[in-house]
Amino acid sequence: MKEMLLEDAIGNYFQYLAAEKGLSLATIESYGSDLRVFLNDFPTKQSTSDLYPSDLYDFAMLESEKERSASSIARRLSAVYGFLRFLRREGIIDAVADRVEAPKLPKRLPTVLSEDEVESLLDQPDTETESGARDKAMLETMYACGLRVSELCALKLRDIHVGRNVIMVGKGKGAKDRIVPISEFALEWLLHYIDHYRCRNKGKKNPYVFLNRQGEAVSRQYFFMSVKRYAREAGIERAEEISPHTLRHCFATHLLENGAEIRAVQEMLGHAHLSTTQIYTHVSSRRVFEAYAAFASRR
Repeated sequence: MKEMLLEDAIGNYFQYLAAEKGLSLATIESYGSDLRVFLNDFPTKQSTSDLYPSDLYDFAMLESEKERSASSIARRLSAVYGFLRFLRREGIIDAVADRVEAPKLPKRLPTVLSEDEVESLLDQPDTETESGARDKAMLETMYACGLRVSELCALKLRDIHVGRNVIMVGKGKGAKDRIVPISEFALEWLLHYIDHYRCRNKGKKNPYVFLNRQGEAVSRQYFFMSVKRYAREAGIERAEEISPHTLRHCFATHLLENGAEIRAVQEMLGHAHLSTTQIYTHVSSRRVFEAYAAFASRR
């Protein structure tokens, strides 16, 4: 396979759209705008060798996390899908994932794991290593606080308030800070990573909590891939469909199943609209009916 910088590959794609497809400059600029959103969502992707078949699905999840409209997500996915198909035809990448049907995303109930499945997933990292202790802290923090993956990776040391058992999530939806409680268990793992491993990282003066070996903030792409890997290792069915956002779904659903008020869950999730949070009530109800059906079938 040939390898090239993504900026160069996109330039070639635009030439193809103009010369062979005969698209107008305005249409090509629209494609460019959507591709820039993709590159902004995955800042570590610099060359075509950084592209994966799962990127299309992960991009859909990241965009739906931002509460984009179905039409906006569909348009952006179409732009990225067209670009990836072009790269495959040119022999630059090996494969392209199946097209993701973005318009169905808002209507589709999110994948939610059982509490036992979540526990199994969170137990996979090897906490005797720096990367494992960091990943364990990231998983526990995300599940305990219901964070978006972008918020987790952007978490700074100053955002952790140990005495109050809360973290400050800055510049979320609507550019407003919000305070989210964190469980004692998750906080213990967070502090374990900071006190035993992060303090020896070459980037220990970096303000971000979760660092890679180069001392830089862990990327969203890394965490996406790690969650999928841990899901496979945990033996979870449909592991490839599991993403960091799944833990956010689990956080909300499990809270509602255990009697939390929906307004409180909305505030902790940072949803601008209650209607966005209400989808989890449908998930919770579905799980109750499934549990009852399983119970009834044994009688």
